[in-house]
Amino acid sequence: MTDAQDTAADTSLRTPGGAPPDDGGTSAAGAPDPSPSPTPIPLLEPREGIPPVIADETALAEVIAAFAAGSGPVAVDAERASGYRYGQRAYLVQLRREGAGTALIDPVACPDLSGLGEALSGVEWVLHAATQDLPCLREIGMLPTALFDTELAGRLCGFPRVGLGAMVEGVLGFVLEKGHSAVDWSTRPLPEPWLRYAALDVELLVDLRDALEKELDRQGKLEWARQEFAAIVAAPPPEPRKDPWRRTSGMHKVRRRRQLAVVRELWQARDRIAQRRDVSPGKVLSDAAIVEAALSMPSQVHALSALNGFGHRVGRRQLEQWQAAVDRARALPESHLPQPGQPVTGPPPPRAWADKDPAAAARLSAARAGVSALAEQLNLPQENLIAPDSVRRVCWEPPAGSDADGVAAALAGYGARPWQVELVTPVLVTALAAKVP
Repeated sequence: MTDAQDTAADTSLRTPGGAPPDDGGTSAAGAPDPSPSPTPIPLLEPREGIPPVIADETALAEVIAAFAAGSGPVAVDAERASGYRYGQRAYLVQLRREGAGTALIDPVACPDLSGLGEALSGVEWVLHAATQDLPCLREIGMLPTALFDTELAGRLCGFPRVGLGAMVEGVLGFVLEKGHSAVDWSTRPLPEPWLRYAALDVELLVDLRDALEKELDRQGKLEWARQEFAAIVAAPPPEPRKDPWRRTSGMHKVRRRRQLAVVRELWQARDRIAQRRDVSPGKVLSDAAIVEAALSMPSQVHALSALNGFGHRVGRRQLEQWQAAVDRARALPESHLPQPGQPVTGPPPPRAWADKDPAAAARLSAARAGVSALAEQLNLPQENLIAPDSVRRVCWEPPAGSDADGVAAALAGYGARPWQVELVTPVLVTALAAKVP
């Protein structure tokens, strides 16, 4: 920072947005009232400059010792190469802690960061949108025992925009650079502007955490946030998605089982190639091209080459491998063709409720209205007040008696946190008594 920016930082970080200390006033509906500085200050440089990238075990050991000796929470972020590389692995890990400064670690050169994870065990990790970064951090041996999610905190506070840049500007009064969020972080060496951007992403994360904790406390939502953060830490790794090919964009156009088989064969062939080449599947073959081939069912390479996505830039050998996938689908016996749609494990789609069970449809309508009103009163998104799937399940199959104890137990069984159970149970008890119009 320049001297002027450093002075501004010293004053503005004392309270959210550089506002005077809260005098106890509240805004309408408990809305956040950070009162940021009139003119946001561009944040151009990390306080201690851009640190060198850690790319060997000796330097990593020094970082681990420094961060273990630091104090307070640790800001953590990770950069992936989505859209460029196969999978969601981390290509840069950023950390900042009082007493240790900022560290930028190359997890390609240092793929095992379990020692760092162990050194930070018991320390609160501050992440923005934690569920996005935790899977790739888990792969390299880093898992928090406690965390504070600044994006989730912003949602609970009722902020209309919860991206990191918007939060830092609205709460702390600083403008973060936004230009490098979608670059190819697998690039080596990483350009200096990208490293500056990465370091700045954790520069004010702990300051943002402190401001949001005060705001949560002012709104009476701090305990809610703590329960949410604890649930994220305790959540098991997500199970692999069944039939991931069904998420191909444009699948709604594909109706026939033989066509579904073409999508499946092309998707699986593309995935094998993308994994082998370590590139994003979309760079191998687009979803639109897969769907186009499924709808057209070409019988030979010449017909395939005439389709969108298989034009003149696709070589003969590539066309032959895609045609082979189509031919495999065409040759499958009827018994091996995929079924349309996916097995439903929960209630049917709500649009079908009125025909299948009008009483359940009436309950769901009343529940949605009640949850919406409560969420508006509490100034937070409905999906953060209670998972919509939990509401649907309770309304489709009400617990025995449909009393408060039964509803509370059902919600807890679906994963609702205690604060959610307490607030939503009365709403659902009332909704379960709704009659068909």
